[in-house]
Amino acid sequence: RNLTPAFVSGRIADFAVNPENNSEYYVAVASGHIWKTTNNGTTFKPIFDNNGVYSIGCLAMDPNNSKVVWAGTGENNHQRAIGYGNGVYKTIDGGKSWKNMGLKESMQIGMIQIDPRNSDVVYVAAEGSIWGPGGERGLYKTIDGGQNWERIFEISEHTGVNNVVLAPDNPDEIFITTEQR
Repeated sequence: RNLTPAFVSGRIADFAVNPENNSEYYVAVASGHIWKTTNNGTTFKPIFDNNGVYSIGCLAMDPNNSKVVWAGTGENNHQRAIGYGNGVYKTIDGGKSWKNMGLKESMQIGMIQIDPRNSDVVYVAAEGSIWGPGGERGLYKTIDGGQNWERIFEISEHTGVNNVVLAPDNPDEIFITTEQR
């Protein structure tokens, strides 16, 4: 059965599923905030409506604590019309409250990865604006849960990082993809 919006403006960008309870998951909508279900999609509750941005590109659930979810704002599916974001958000209470953790000039976040050995280590693929140069683009890393960010990879003011994946057998091995738009 179809659980997603039927209109073009309701594009689903990402999911974050609780591995300990598969009936609980979060849905990132490219132009419609974040929604949460606790009953396997029978009903959904909006949980991100009051944060000054509506476009969500990606989600990442902490593998060590399912109440901690990171959200990258800004649609990561480039097309004619696109919603911009204002950085990376984090909830530590299962979506009841969210805090902007920075990277406000990233415009679009492509993907977020959390080191399974240390939840304070987080990688963010920042795409930057798809229509112009500059901003916060590249691969960013925090080692203190988002209090501070360091750009650990960049190519140019026109090229962003759109994906980041940590190798399952060695999280120190990082794979990224980049794009120039």
